[in-house]
Amino acid sequence: MAAIEWVAAAFLWAGAAFVSAGTLGLLRFPDVYTRLHALAKVDNLGLGCIVIGLLCRTRDVPAGAKLVLVWLLVLACSSVVSFLVARRASRSGVQPWEQP
Repeated sequence: MAAIEWVAAAFLWAGAAFVSAGTLGLLRFPDVYTRLHALAKVDNLGLGCIVIGLLCRTRDVPAGAKLVLVWLLVLACSSVVSFLVARRASRSGVQPWEQP
C-alpha cells in the first residue's frame, strides 16, 4: 500500500469513530440540547474526516469538488436544522437537563 492509502484509511477510520461516538451520544444523552450538540460534532468532524479520506483516494477533480460541495452543504444544513430544533424545543418549554 502506498502512503496516501494509509493516510486515507486513517482519515476514514477517524471519521467512522466520530460518527460512532455521535450516534452513541444521540442514544445516551439526556435531553434534546445535548443530543443536538453531539450530532453537530459528527457533522463537523466525522463527515470532514470521511471526505478528506475520500479525497485522498479520488483521482478525479470533479468528483473531489462534489465531495467538498456535499460536505459544505451538510455543514450549512446541520447548523440551520440544529438551530431550528433547539428554538422549537425552547419555545415548547423543554428545559435543559440539570444534574441532580
